[in-house]
Amino acid sequence: MDASTGSARRAHVRVAGRVQGVFYRSSCAELARRLDVAGWVRNLPDGEVEAVFEGASGDVGTMLAWCREGPPHARVDRIEVEDEPFVGETGFRVLR
Repeated sequence: MDASTGSARRAHVRVAGRVQGVFYRSSCAELARRLDVAGWVRNLPDGEVEAVFEGASGDVGTMLAWCREGPPHARVDRIEVEDEPFVGETGFRVLR
């Protein structure tokens, strides 16, 4: 994917609410892999979830929309999104 065409996007996300212990990370990774979005997701010590999504702009947008809802038992109170320079990540990882 060529970031210079504007079709690629990298977004750094923090999600607050009831987002740990509700399969947020695994559900996020499953969707990212289906969409061929690269990056990672992890739990933070403060109870939030942090993720980076990199791929086609529309697919990253789909991931961000999903983050606002999360899996069935999650409750998302707040999401912060910061665009970053595209770096060419490959694969999607769940970090511990």
